[in-house]
Amino acid sequence: MDILTEEEAIAIQKELRQQVITTDELPAQIQIIAGTDVEYDKDSDLIAGSIVLLDAGTLQVIAVATHVMEVTFPYIPGLFSFREMPPLLKAWEKLPFQPDLIVCDSQGQAHQRRFGMACHFGVTIHKPVIGCGKTRLCGEYHDLEEERGSIAPLIENGEHIGNALRTQKGINPVFVSTGHKISLATATAQVLQLCTQYRLPETTRLADHYGRLALLDYKKNV
Repeated sequence: MDILTEEEAIAIQKELRQQVITTDELPAQIQIIAGTDVEYDKDSDLIAGSIVLLDAGTLQVIAVATHVMEVTFPYIPGLFSFREMPPLLKAWEKLPFQPDLIVCDSQGQAHQRRFGMACHFGVTIHKPVIGCGKTRLCGEYHDLEEERGSIAPLIENGEHIGNALRTQKGINPVFVSTGHKISLATATAQVLQLCTQYRLPETTRLADHYGRLALLDYKKNV
């Protein structure tokens, strides 16, 4: 398989971003929420995609799917989805059933071309997806209060591209943005609801855990 050039990948982003839906297209009742994460092996080119399904009411794990493979796209800032989508899509195919909503450990529209991994994943699988990044990729925010639930708009060139969200009092915020088929307001509320004890949503914490386990298990058996 030919590897896309940087220019080709950017062209794909610009084309597909036209398909992103920024309004709520959610089921009347969200019963299953998924979290995704991608883990890189420090000693090789291995990468693990991890998807965990949680009961929306209890946040208990009801299914996990992972896939480990070699990285197929170079490290280029702004184009991480082309590295991380292949193992995630393979993990997606292994799920016993599909979730109502997905939270990606990545950016959505809070991206220099408004098409981060959460957008790319959502458009590809035609599901509602939230981008929830640990760090800010672009944009600026100001006057974020210290209390849990405080929100400050993330602005770039006058455009509201996401929210800085304080999920626990006095702790660094996370950065929430629309991925696909969900509004920014709903996405922000959902992420806060998922941050029950820690800075990161339970979806991300658990997907990270199972991704690490998948890498360890794979390396033991090769």
